[in-house]
This record gives sequence, structure tokens and C-alpha cells, in this order.
Amino acid sequence: MPVVAAFDLDGTLTEGGSVFRWLRWIAGARRTYLAALRLAVPLTVGAVRSGRAADNAKERLFLALLAGRSEAEVIEHSRAFILEHLGGRLRPRTLARLRWHLEAGHEVVIVSASPEMYVTVVAEQLGAHGALGTRLATDPLGFLTGGYLGRNCRGSEKMRRINEWMAERHYPVEPVVYAYGNSRGDRRLLRLATYPFNAGKMGRLGALRRYPRLSSEPPTTA
Repeated sequence: MPVVAAFDLDGTLTEGGSVFRWLRWIAGARRTYLAALRLAVPLTVGAVRSGRAADNAKERLFLALLAGRSEAEVIEHSRAFILEHLGGRLRPRTLARLRWHLEAGHEVVIVSASPEMYVTVVAEQLGAHGALGTRLATDPLGFLTGGYLGRNCRGSEKMRRINEWMAERHYPVEPVVYAYGNSRGDRRLLRLATYPFNAGKMGRLGALRRYPRLSSEPPTTA
């Protein structure tokens, strides 16, 4: 029986978010804060409402800070960013669970709303088999447009992407799926799972309170 373990990145495998820090790394702190200030209203509405409002606000921030930048250079800088980010922000309990899955021979995939250009580096560093994230559009000359290529990889898009990834693996039977998340954007992913886990810190106050908490002990079912 094939087994797949899907892990969210920000707040699940790592402490806190990475996207705003990444934008500061790429565009500079001053420009990033000024862009965020100009977009304060949509960003606040997106944070409160989540869903499409959050997706649109994030894309507007990307447009302000990434449009016209060389994709190759951003990928290069993104690698340096995420290696430094991982150095001090990996969460030991979730990392231990990921390693348990790898040792058990399960296929591990990281699925995140963060840009795929550095989610792939996380997967490479942790030994995961796959990386799914928000893809960024480029023009014919290889410069970022600032927009998404497809949709922001959260909510229903996370579920669609992981289903697509598993279909491409051509498993002989439907796999057993473990899923780990920490926020509203992970609810559909956890609904998909045979064994869903809440890796958030909010406990009974969190958006995933209906799901079992991630414990320090590996599950008995593999």
C-alpha cells in the first residue's frame, strides 16, 4: 500500500511565515515596507477574510515588488534566502515526523502557498520527493510579470495540486495519505487525508481544532 505524507511549510515545518521575509530579501526592506503600506487595506482585508481576498492582496504585493525582475536572478537569490531561513526556523517536532515518514519508505511532498521556486529547495534539503507551491508567471524574455502562473497554492488549490501530483505517480492503488497543516488554508488538504494532523500552536482556538494534534510520538499506523 503506497503512503504519501504531505506537509505544509510556513507554520508547520517552520516557525512563522516566509513570504514577506523573502520579499524583503529580494526587493529590499524599504521598498517592501512601502509597498505593504500602500496595500495595507487589501492586505488587512485578506488576512481577515482569507480566501480570494487574501490571494488577490498577495498577488498585488508581488506585482509591486517582483514585476520586471529576472526569474533566474530571483531563483538564485531565493535559494540563498531559504537556506538561511531554514537554518534557524525548522520546527523539531514536525521535522522529526517528516524524517519518520522518510525512514518508513513513505513518499513525502511539501505543499505550500509560498513560491515554488524556494519550496523546491526546502524539499531538496529535507529529502522530500516533491515540492508544490505558488508558481510565478514570466514573460517570453524570462522576466517575472509579478502575477501568478495559475492560482495561489492554498485551500482548494492545495488539494488539487496534491491530487495531480499523486496521479502523476501512477500508484497501483489509492495511497494512504497523511497530511500536516497549521492554518485555514490547509483545511481542504487535511480533509483529503486518511490521517490528518494539526501542527498549529493555537490548539483548541486554531482553525484546525477538529483535527488530532501532532504529537511527539509517531503514529502506530504506517
